[in-house]
Amino acid sequence: MKPTLFVLAAGMGSRYGGLKQLDGVGPNGETIMDYSVFDALRAGFGKAVFVIRKDFEDDFRRNILSRYENHLPVETVFQSVDTLPEGFARPPERTKPWGTNHAVLMGKDVIKEPFAVINADDFYGRDSFAVLGKALAATAGMENTYCMVGFRVGNTLSESGTVARGVCRVDDNGYLAAVTERTSIARINGRICFKDDNGDNVFLDENTPVSMNMWGFTPDYFAHSEAYFKKFLRDNLHNPKSEYFIPLMVNELTTTGKAVVKVLDTTSRWFGVTYREDRPGVVHKLRILTDAGEYPQQLF
Repeated sequence: MKPTLFVLAAGMGSRYGGLKQLDGVGPNGETIMDYSVFDALRAGFGKAVFVIRKDFEDDFRRNILSRYENHLPVETVFQSVDTLPEGFARPPERTKPWGTNHAVLMGKDVIKEPFAVINADDFYGRDSFAVLGKALAATAGMENTYCMVGFRVGNTLSESGTVARGVCRVDDNGYLAAVTERTSIARINGRICFKDDNGDNVFLDENTPVSMNMWGFTPDYFAHSEAYFKKFLRDNLHNPKSEYFIPLMVNELTTTGKAVVKVLDTTSRWFGVTYREDRPGVVHKLRILTDAGEYPQQLF
C-alpha cells in the first residue's frame, strides 16, 4: 500500500499577505505545492489529500487540483474553527484556527494508510520526500512507530528575517526525545542562534535537526489525536490564542512512551515564502533547479 501525502493548506499566511498556496512561483506558474506533489509522486506516494478552508474551495479546485488530474488521486477535506468533538462548542471569542494537529484530524475519515504531513507553503526538496517515502513504506501494518524529517537547521534559514523552528533533541538510537519551538532563529556573524526565555543568544550547530512540519504517521495517530484534543479543549477552550500543534501531540506520545518517532536526516535545503520579500529568491531558486534538470520544465 502506497503512502498518502497530506497537505496542510488551510492557512492564510498573514506575514506573507495573501494565499501563499495559490501563488505561482515556478517558471511556468507552478506553486510550491506542485513541487511537493511532484516530489512525492516520484518518491512512491499514491494519493494526495489537501486540508483547506471551505471558503476558497472553488479557487483551489480550479487553480490547483485541476493540474493533478490523470496524475494521482486527490481528495479535499475542510478545516473549520467550529469542527469540534461532541460535547464542545466554539466560544464566541474564538476566531483563530485550532492549530496544525486539528488540521491533521480532518483527514481521519479518508486516510487509512501510512501518511506524510507537510505544509503547503514550504519547499522541502526531492531528497526529503525520498527519505520519508522509504520510511513510511516500511511502516505498513505497524502502529505507534512514526517518523519525521529532521532538516539541518543551516539549510532552513530565511534571508529576509528570523524564523521559528522546532529544535529537536535526538536520543542515541536516532529517535526523537523532544521538540522545542524556538523563535528568532537567524545567522549572526556566521553563527546560527536563537534567543532563549531570558533574551540571551543560544548557538546551534549547523547540522542540528529541526522540524519543518514534515511528519510520517500511521493511521492510529488519528485516534491518539482525537483523545488528546479533548484534553486540550478542556484545558484551553477559553484561551483564544491556544493552538493544538503537531509537536504538542508528538511530545505527549513520546514522553509517555506511547509512540516512537524516528528522526530522518536529509540533505535537502528548505526554502519558502515566510515573508513577502522571500518571493523573488524562491522564484530564482526554482529556476536554477529547473535549468539544472532537477525538475522538468512542465511538472504536470
